[in-house]
Amino acid sequence: MKSPEVSEALYALEAHRSDFHDVTIADLFARDPQRFADFHVAFGDLLFDFSKQRLDRETRKLLIDLACAAKVEDRRAAFFAGEIVNPTEGRPALHMALRNMSGTPMQADGHDVMSDVIAERQKMLAFAEAVRSGALKSASGETFTHVVNIGIGGSDLGPAMAARALSPYVAPHLTLHFVANVDGADLADTLKRVDLARTLFIVSSKTFTTLETMTNARAARQAVIDKLGGAAVAAHFCAVSTAAKEVAVFGIGEDRRFLFWDWVGGRYSLWSSIGLSLAIGIGKENFEDFLRGGEDIDKHFVEAPLAGNIPVLMALIEIWYRDFWDYATQAVIPYDQRLARFPAYLQQLEMESNGKSVDLAGEPIETSTGAVIFGEPGTNAQHAFFQLFHQGTEIVPVDFLLAVNPIASDPEQHHLLVANCLAQSEALFRGRTQPEVDAKLKAQGLDAAAIAALAPHKVFSGNRPSSTFLYKSLTPRTLGRLVALYEHKVFVQAIIWNIDPFDQWGVELGKELALRLAPLVAGPQAATQDLDASTAGLLAHLRSLAGT
Repeated sequence: MKSPEVSEALYALEAHRSDFHDVTIADLFARDPQRFADFHVAFGDLLFDFSKQRLDRETRKLLIDLACAAKVEDRRAAFFAGEIVNPTEGRPALHMALRNMSGTPMQADGHDVMSDVIAERQKMLAFAEAVRSGALKSASGETFTHVVNIGIGGSDLGPAMAARALSPYVAPHLTLHFVANVDGADLADTLKRVDLARTLFIVSSKTFTTLETMTNARAARQAVIDKLGGAAVAAHFCAVSTAAKEVAVFGIGEDRRFLFWDWVGGRYSLWSSIGLSLAIGIGKENFEDFLRGGEDIDKHFVEAPLAGNIPVLMALIEIWYRDFWDYATQAVIPYDQRLARFPAYLQQLEMESNGKSVDLAGEPIETSTGAVIFGEPGTNAQHAFFQLFHQGTEIVPVDFLLAVNPIASDPEQHHLLVANCLAQSEALFRGRTQPEVDAKLKAQGLDAAAIAALAPHKVFSGNRPSSTFLYKSLTPRTLGRLVALYEHKVFVQAIIWNIDPFDQWGVELGKELALRLAPLVAGPQAATQDLDASTAGLLAHLRSLAGT
């Protein structure tokens, strides 16, 4: 239920939106040639430009008023103090401790967690360095050249995204692989690309019971046994898990088991030992720089005033569109091929966190929550779905991500990439009017009839909003900053919507039903009379096609 203060802030924004209805982004630039100066935030070499958003100074003030009414600063303080912010599971959410490089005390359940965090980090990084350097050998005494991370959700999306993003930093003798899907093709195709005698498997499952992960882990274990013998399991597997007994039964020693804690949600776990595959690939120093990037943003989020606080502004801009303009989607377009998995990572971060329809009290929410997040790297996206961005009936706000300097790629090609990114953000807000199109077609020699027929198809309405993140280069520290920015953005949105962003009960129902249906799929004679007509019909046809 909304407080009177929040209701008043929302009412003020709704009234402002009515007054703002006919104001375009182009109008805002025309009125204020210095608009960029007042609508960007610089943080080190990272610049957040939100001048191409459909808002003015009054909008920003009213959005900040909303944040104040929702007590964002108080809730932020409780968050960092280790208070329970995940009430349905009775837990704090303290992933910020994982990237606390100063060792400053951080409390969870009245206990300073930093000594445990530092000890586990040191253990994990020492193991990673041993694998990376070749000091830790395979069962046959060879150096590991392949690392296969077996996980799903946050145990896969985070390290897979980061490993691709930071591929120039991965040791040249190492290849990192990621297996998540319970579809056996995922593991089978990976096993074709590795030399088992030189492959280390990381099984990432807090409980060591996750269906998809453990199905793949057991299949990988059997492949090692078949190829190298049962004694090789201990040398070729390690685990990120709290389940000591289950890990030991699998054949993994305690010295190869790495921890993370209940106050670390899966989609926030990349900073923990879940990042082991990344640490092996990029090395201790680079992994610590990644952590420092996250810590940089934690300090900015806590210390910067709301009007100059990047994650707060990111959250408020999306709320402005989601709740007042009914824009249901948000695109993230990195102009960096190595960030290809970043939009998928953000899909889980935001959609699993804020895809909620009841508030903290269990009451139905009166506003929209959560946007549909999607994206692909530019310029690929330009030749796929940007047509809808420019001329479609749906308005899709866009975040552009762009590095000034490329790493391990051609500088001349990068100039073209940069030009495309800047051109897209300009074209989206500026558009092209009917008179401009008419003049352009007339200059090409078309007659009046041809112009009248063709011009409507070449008109761009413009007024399509975007933000741009510009940074020097995609280093481990930069990636850490980007990930943490979006984490805190999601948290601020949850505060304003008064929802729990750290649980994910919507994931559970499908899992339960899958476990119930699995015996019916495997057993061709199993009764199906208790199923709905569609599921029973699909199962019957499946059995028919399978010849059972």
